[in-house]
Amino acid sequence: MIIENNGVKGLKSDLAHLDETTTSLGFVRWQWEYTRATYDLKIEDRASNSEYFLRLNTRAESGKLESPYAVLYIEEVYIGRGTFPHGLDYESAIPDSIMKIATQKLAQLKTKLSD
Repeated sequence: MIIENNGVKGLKSDLAHLDETTTSLGFVRWQWEYTRATYDLKIEDRASNSEYFLRLNTRAESGKLESPYAVLYIEEVYIGRGTFPHGLDYESAIPDSIMKIATQKLAQLKTKLSD
C-alpha cells in the first residue's frame, strides 16, 4: 500500500545525511544501485506474529550512490506485510497499531531531514 500524504515525499538529502538519519530511526538501506536506493523499517506485530515493512524509495537527483555527496529525493513510501521467504504483500490490510508506528517514524524522518 502506498502511504499518501506522508510528509516526506519529495524531500531531498545527500546520501551521507540520509543514511545517518534513516539509520538513527531504525531503517536499513537494502537495495541500491547507482541512481536509486530503498530503505526499509521492520515493524513487528506481536499480536499476529507478523512483520511489516515501511519502505522508502529514493532516487538520485545528482551524483551516484557511490558518493556520499550524491543528492537523493524520496519518491513513494510503501508499507506491506512480510511474506516468506523475503517478499512483501502490499495488498494486506495494515493494523492501526502498525500504521500509527509508521506514521510516527515518517514524522520523525521529516523533522530530521528538515533541520
